[in-house]
Amino acid sequence: VQLQASGGGLAQAGGSLRLSCAASGSISRIYAMGWYRQAPGKQRELVAVIISSLSANYADSVKGRFTMSRDIAKNTAYLQMNSLKPEDTAVYYCQASVRGTTYWGQGTLVTVSS
Repeated sequence: VQLQASGGGLAQAGGSLRLSCAASGSISRIYAMGWYRQAPGKQRELVAVIISSLSANYADSVKGRFTMSRDIAKNTAYLQMNSLKPEDTAVYYCQASVRGTTYWGQGTLVTVSS
């Protein structure tokens, strides 16, 4: 499974960005997809995850602001980020789980200015 993340960039506080994660390869075996982020000097943390075809689960810090979705037909996962805050600044990574193996995309930088 290969993952290609895109959509990062610079946004002002209160603004919005949408990240995309295109999957290729053995995509029919993807069990879960998620978004993680890593801010400078901090550990990577889970932002949102969709397991199988269930609804997304979110970190408390993004609940009500971020929405994760998954378009099976396009083999793509999205992260709609609204009401962005400076503390959302991080490199965002998409992740997929296939039969116990974890795959990572290359990361896309999101910078939120105050």
